[in-house]
Amino acid sequence: MPVLDPNPQNSQKKMLLVFGSFFAVFVLIAIVATLASP
Repeated sequence: MPVLDPNPQNSQKKMLLVFGSFFAVFVLIAIVATLASP
């Protein structure tokens, strides 16, 4: 991932999508952990 990107909006959207998917996976793991805990 180059620092000097000719399309900053596209790379920003891709980075936001990656962070969103990571956050969604983290929330799913947290929900499964809280459901399996008791």
